Amino acid sequence: MSFSIRRLELSDLDAIEAIEQVSYPTPWSRSMFASELAKQSSLSLAAVADEGALVGYLVLSRYVDAWHVMNVAVADGHRRRGIASAMLRRLIDVTRDDAERGYTLEVRVSNLAAISLYEQFGFVTRGVRRGYYTDNREDALIMWKDAERMDSAGRSETESQVGTESER
Repeated sequence: MSFSIRRLELSDLDAIEAIEQVSYPTPWSRSMFASELAKQSSLSLAAVADEGALVGYLVLSRYVDAWHVMNVAVADGHRRRGIASAMLRRLIDVTRDDAERGYTLEVRVSNLAAISLYEQFGFVTRGVRRGYYTDNREDALIMWKDAERMDSAGRSETESQVGTESER
């Protein structure tokens, strides 16, 4: 399956809700997504299959010292196909000029697949938020990634570590 990545739009809200409902035990509301999409400090990406269906999304918000990855989800039938990786690569590429700002996120301690993915992109655990998730009081890992640096070949740390799509 091939897909493209573009900005997430308000017209995607129905598809976002459908993916969100099956992805999380405490899904964001439609109004939460609409609010994030409207913010000037937000960058939201959509992964769209060739036939036009939304198959994933990533919501990123800019804070004083970091880009906060707020929400990442991929439609159930499209997981483990590189969609989340492609969205993470794109967000790092798009935000690369903001060299002073790192990246942060929270992830359930039980979500080993997501933790592994984030580690591949250079995120490291820097702390724990105890009882962070309201559905079951599960802890969240606080993960952090420093701002991108370029290597001698002009590739970012992430590109050097996880490769480009043409190398896969």
